[in-house]
Amino acid sequence: MASSSSMPPPPLVKDEQSRNWSELPPELTSSIMLRLGAFEILENAQKVCRPWQRVSKDPSLWRKISTDSLLNYIADRSSNLRSLGLEMSYPMTSNGLVNAVAKLPLLEVLELYETWQNLDLKAIGHSCLKLKTLKLNCSGSMPSQFKSDDDDALAIAKSMPELSHLRLIANRLTETGLNAILDNCLHLEHLDLRCCLNINLSRDLEKRCLERFR
Repeated sequence: MASSSSMPPPPLVKDEQSRNWSELPPELTSSIMLRLGAFEILENAQKVCRPWQRVSKDPSLWRKISTDSLLNYIADRSSNLRSLGLEMSYPMTSNGLVNAVAKLPLLEVLELYETWQNLDLKAIGHSCLKLKTLKLNCSGSMPSQFKSDDDDALAIAKSMPELSHLRLIANRLTETGLNAILDNCLHLEHLDLRCCLNINLSRDLEKRCLERFR
């Protein structure tokens, strides 16, 4: 009787055909991409096939963009972008944001969250001449940063005259900055100044706001 050591190894089991990645359900493809970094999606995953390219455009995959270089990479390839929302987390910088939006001449909506750093809003306004909506949420700022400061408001007043919607959450502006915005942003229809603790509306300024906004 021959020993078992002389028996040939079992044949290898092979797929009858190579896997077709384009046939994966979109939900599974999206789940795969969520495990990848943004750079891997842009440079590799979206190039696998057309269905993967379509899935790569799902906004849920782009909730976090954390570097200047990646933001500029996207701006270079999205010159027709009309709406941009970002959480300004480290290591993203104000200069990186300015350089990116300068490549987005059609931008109409800009939403920035956790804006703990000083932003060059004047440069942003001069780059985005079609900007209609600006939303800045500074609720992540340190308490020491809530001293009076009208820099943001004056930059908006000087560089964003076409705004129709403005939201400044926890900003440091005062009545001076608010008056500048009202004087220069003549198309403004909606104004949200929640948690702006340095504004004490005078009777005349309150009346002006009530007459101007719904």
